[in-house]
Amino acid sequence: MQKFLDMISQDMMQAFEEAGYDPALGRVTVSNRPDLAEYQCNGAMAGAKKYHKAPFMIAGDVAKILQDKSSTFSQVDVVKPGFLNLKVSESFLKDYLQQMSGEDRFGMELPEKPTKIVLDYGGPNVAKPLHVGHLRSAVIGEAVKRICRYHGEEVIGDIHLGDWGLQMGLVITEVSKRNPDLPYFDPSFTGEYPAEAPFTVSELEEIYPFASAKSKEDPEYYAEAMEATHRLQSGDRGMRALWEKIIEVSVADMKKNYEKLNVSFDLWWGESTVNDTIPAMVDKMKEDGFAHESAGALVVDVAEETDSKELPPCMILKSDGAALYTTTDLATIWEREKQFAPDQMIYITDKRQELHFTQVFRCARKTGIIRPETELRHIGFGTMNGKDGKPFKTRAGGVMRLQTLIEDINTEMLGKIKSNEEIPEEEARDTAAKVALAALKYGDLSNQASKDYVFDLERFTSFEGDTGPYILYTIVRIKSILAKYADQGGEAVSASDLLPAAGKLEKSLMFDLAGFSAMMDGAYQDLAPHRICAYIYQLSNDFNSFYHATRILTEEDAARKKSWIALLELTEQVLLTCIHVLGFDSPERM
Repeated sequence: MQKFLDMISQDMMQAFEEAGYDPALGRVTVSNRPDLAEYQCNGAMAGAKKYHKAPFMIAGDVAKILQDKSSTFSQVDVVKPGFLNLKVSESFLKDYLQQMSGEDRFGMELPEKPTKIVLDYGGPNVAKPLHVGHLRSAVIGEAVKRICRYHGEEVIGDIHLGDWGLQMGLVITEVSKRNPDLPYFDPSFTGEYPAEAPFTVSELEEIYPFASAKSKEDPEYYAEAMEATHRLQSGDRGMRALWEKIIEVSVADMKKNYEKLNVSFDLWWGESTVNDTIPAMVDKMKEDGFAHESAGALVVDVAEETDSKELPPCMILKSDGAALYTTTDLATIWEREKQFAPDQMIYITDKRQELHFTQVFRCARKTGIIRPETELRHIGFGTMNGKDGKPFKTRAGGVMRLQTLIEDINTEMLGKIKSNEEIPEEEARDTAAKVALAALKYGDLSNQASKDYVFDLERFTSFEGDTGPYILYTIVRIKSILAKYADQGGEAVSASDLLPAAGKLEKSLMFDLAGFSAMMDGAYQDLAPHRICAYIYQLSNDFNSFYHATRILTEEDAARKKSWIALLELTEQVLLTCIHVLGFDSPERM
């Protein structure tokens, strides 16, 4: 199904062609003077030079054809020096919504061949708690995944765990200090290792920062951690078994937190997944003449003549032969290419990693570990800041755990929901969790991803303004009206019951709904969840304006009442679809 703006542009283009002008001049846009017109066409201005004719005369020729033949526009005005001001026919708009309502995905066109996308988001390190710094990658990544899937693409989401390297050696070393009698540290042990981990997630989260700090002060301790890391990566049986317990405990805790955020992954790959891939990849880069030694390290030159500033070489191995993030990222690209042959790989990380991904992507292309047609994209997001404009911290100045942030916003919202004493305790808690998640996700996603934003608990949890709770409150209001209509014995309605808009507010709401496909396609093209947020905020505002000005349930004209109920049902469906794509749900009441 054609997008609404494309459809009315097509009518305008046909009129230009019938009048003897280039149809490409007939592109219609939303009016920049909504007080004068709903849409406009400036093509006559562009055609004046080509046809050696005054734009006012060109516009007049086109307007005459539209006034005589078009059912799309109810009003076509020519305004000097040659603008075409347009108002869309209420019947045409109604017909479009009726067709849209009967189509899958509200008529949004699906791709002939889905794009296969590997989406890399999450990126937490094991043995550490998720903190607020992990929020944006998870929330933005989940929304981007859902946007792409709604558009009809095939998406494989991967968490990309930090589960390898020195941090593992540090944890293993400290565990060995605290529990030296564990069988993992006995080289002569040949039996089955214990099924239960020798630590809880809370203990594990305390062990890493302690070990990290100690290694910076104690050279011997650091050397032990390096040795433990080497033994782990060399396949030592005890080290590998203990490492598996670290992963098991960490991932179980991560899954609980991601579940609270309504975030899920198809793959739980980590840096360790590609550890055995690295040697072959390094050999290939050497044999193909791309990797060379520089100051003892192995590097690939990725600078290009067109660079405006110097770009350092991409380091593949350090001077001691150790792998780096670039190494594991490149090996992961190669492994994904071999296993999935994706059309795109999209990475969602802090924008401060832009240089890293520029180097990695160029190196991947130059060395041929991906096909030339595979697209690599990096979406860099800004920081989540406190009201002081600095990265968000706890009151004590530390990095806040993600679990604590979720609990705080749930508590804030539960207090507000409980002000409605009619809601039972269990329902209040479920409702508070849904509204809190909407507050958290919408508060983040309504900002353009690349920009920093201020996390304001009071503003994000407000039921008024550009917030998640306001969007949910609008949906609940629609649910309530529809429920009352049903309780009154109202007949079932369908899109065929829609009538042409009876007023300006109703027409504005219908215009919003007609723009769904264009908005959703734009959100996909730009991988921009904030576009959906802006859309549903506008849709909610226009619905509430219509609602306050219209006595829907007491309307005496039965046909008009059914039309309004059909319009409400479509509005509810579109809003529910949008919030699902953003990654949160609506309660039944608030």
